[in-house]
Amino acid sequence: MMTSKVTRFRAYQLGSSGSSFSYFADGRFTVLEGRMTEMSSKTLAIEMGHCEVSCANTLHITSWDADHCSASELPALLKLTRPLTLELPGYVPYTDNGKKSQEILQDYVDDRRTDNRTKSYKYITPDYIAGLDKAQSLCFNDTIYNPLSIVPDCANDNSTVQLFRGGSFNVLSLGDVESSNISARLSRCRILGRETDVMILAHHGADNGFTTKSLLRHIAPSVAICSSDYANQYDHPRQEIRDLLYEENVQLKTTKTGDVVVMSTGDHTGECRVINLITNSTAVSSEFDFTAKKKRLLTFNGDTIRQIYAQTPPWRRIQR
Repeated sequence: MMTSKVTRFRAYQLGSSGSSFSYFADGRFTVLEGRMTEMSSKTLAIEMGHCEVSCANTLHITSWDADHCSASELPALLKLTRPLTLELPGYVPYTDNGKKSQEILQDYVDDRRTDNRTKSYKYITPDYIAGLDKAQSLCFNDTIYNPLSIVPDCANDNSTVQLFRGGSFNVLSLGDVESSNISARLSRCRILGRETDVMILAHHGADNGFTTKSLLRHIAPSVAICSSDYANQYDHPRQEIRDLLYEENVQLKTTKTGDVVVMSTGDHTGECRVINLITNSTAVSSEFDFTAKKKRLLTFNGDTIRQIYAQTPPWRRIQR
């Protein structure tokens, strides 16, 4: 018997370049990226209301770049979401924004004067990944795929790559990775091919050699999400990426004209709807439905699932 799991994903329109998302699954609310503008603060509060949560379980940041984590916006984001756990980039920040962001986040964890809760943080380093238990139980734990090593001359390739697997549909977060070698490695990961429904385009959909036909054919998401501001000064996603998505029959949704919401529907066991909203309203610009890849898997018992994944390489996982 399938387990019903109300699941929601939202990509927020910021009104400026950058990324902000949330994922709600199995009663846990995760904020992805350390960004929140005056525009997105209203919709983030609304989304928390939809999910009936007063605080976030986790703030997950993939990169210290300002478009993923803004020191000037972090205090307001932390005040609104009050996350219990911080998952932080595993490389040393090299910009003033990154260093200041790290200080703000450390102070937040250490502050017990205004918040009596016990908070924690973890840096997603190669050593941290290597120290995690192997995914032998295959119980749909969130799975980390990068960084397996720190690249000194390309901070983008040190971004955290993680598959969020807790709900009735799964979301792949790719940060700013751009290496074709990382792309090729992910193209060999069976769990990504079997389970990814929503893919956040790497580096906002830049045409840098990461998003290839081979990767898209393997992952085969139902929808690709691109965070781009209305002016879209960087032309995200690039036309070459748009063409690839079209050729591989992957629906593209961007935050250029409004938030993108993906939600479980019906009995919340695999039927999903994607809605592109119009800026500052609940009006719908476009929508479509899809069936999550996990719908069939969730009908199986634990022994059957372990048998299905028996040949899967032992990728590491985050323990809940």
